[in-house]
Amino acid sequence: MLRVRRLGLVPYREAWDLQKDLVEKRKRREIDDVLLLLEHPSVYTLGRRGDLGHVLASEDELARLGTSVVHTDRGGDVTWHGPGQLVGYPILSLEPDRKDVVRYVRDLEESIIRALGDFGVRAGRVRGMTGVWAGDEKVAAIGVRISRWVTSHGFAFNVCNSLGPYERIVPCGIVGRGVTTLSRLAGRPVSVGEAAERVIVRFAEVFEREPILEDGGAR
Repeated sequence: MLRVRRLGLVPYREAWDLQKDLVEKRKRREIDDVLLLLEHPSVYTLGRRGDLGHVLASEDELARLGTSVVHTDRGGDVTWHGPGQLVGYPILSLEPDRKDVVRYVRDLEESIIRALGDFGVRAGRVRGMTGVWAGDEKVAAIGVRISRWVTSHGFAFNVCNSLGPYERIVPCGIVGRGVTTLSRLAGRPVSVGEAAERVIVRFAEVFEREPILEDGGAR
């Protein structure tokens, strides 16, 4: 069973606190697996081993733009979140038969690759890198945390967001590759809601869970 919550626009730290609470409840087996789907107001996040030098903008410039950098406990380097990007935070127990970090990351990627396929977009992986790519451009970033085999953080899927904020960072610490969106790849405007519907179906398919949509306001 997979309980899916679509939360709308949620500040990053508020969503992080919610994840922490759900992770502890999942460890105690008080709740089923959960998939949070949401958007964030503009924010840059840095993974626990990320390089702050990959943030190219000054603090003053970020403040002027109404955004900031949040240091997180996920894997990966620096990325951006903002409106038009579908963010997914799975709170899953990988016990007993999915206790494999690499497999988990690949399954996240596979969910998004299949969802992209539903829009007629061919995407895949790049050897030695995480995330989902269309050619040399990344369309979805992956950064996770796993504690006692319960997952948090997850994926950031560019759907219809501006790509301007990526000009102020080295996305995921990778030089020489670009970023793109589902809307650009599909050649038409695609809403976050439309993308979320396909991600839910494909995520449940890959992770072999039965999705149950819950009231998004129940945080």
